[in-house]
Amino acid sequence: MKLPLWKGTPNKARAPQQRLFQLMPIFYWDPVTRKLMNWAVIFGSVLFCVLMLPTRFFGMELLGIGPNWLLIWVVAWSVKRSVWEGIFAGVVLGLLQDAMTSPEPTHAMTLGFVGCLTALLQKQRFIQEDFISIALIVFVMAIVSETIFGLQLSWMGNRNVEDIWAYYQRGTLASAILSSLWGPVVYYPLNIWWQKCKL
Repeated sequence: MKLPLWKGTPNKARAPQQRLFQLMPIFYWDPVTRKLMNWAVIFGSVLFCVLMLPTRFFGMELLGIGPNWLLIWVVAWSVKRSVWEGIFAGVVLGLLQDAMTSPEPTHAMTLGFVGCLTALLQKQRFIQEDFISIALIVFVMAIVSETIFGLQLSWMGNRNVEDIWAYYQRGTLASAILSSLWGPVVYYPLNIWWQKCKL
């Protein structure tokens, strides 16, 4: 018994399906659009970091201390920028943190100093660009930041210096560890965006 042959249309090579929405590469964007999108990314990432400061999700807290998100952002910004851009970003974000917490002692001085030091590293010459180097930079800068903040508290004179430095030892290490672990999470997408924008 013979089976009937199927007489359908022969298999044609399928044309590749077109996406409904295809985004042009950033390089081809209009310069004004690119600049506006860059400002939107900067503003959105800063807003994200500001909103994450008081937030404590599971696994984001050590000894009651969370990561210093604004310090992470200042390091991500300052790594490939000039000293003045790093200082400016640090001071602005420090004033934002002062607005959320207490203006005395100020965070503007600590984050401005962190932005200056990070920009002075000239990372592209000395350290390879990977997660470990960014985590290491964030770790060191968190210790520097907490040290400057502890010195400011000591100079104010309205607190016991022994209590300040007893808390400093625990708080600094916890903040540095958490910030260095979360540092690449903020740095990597921002770095990719800034490389594509060729800023």
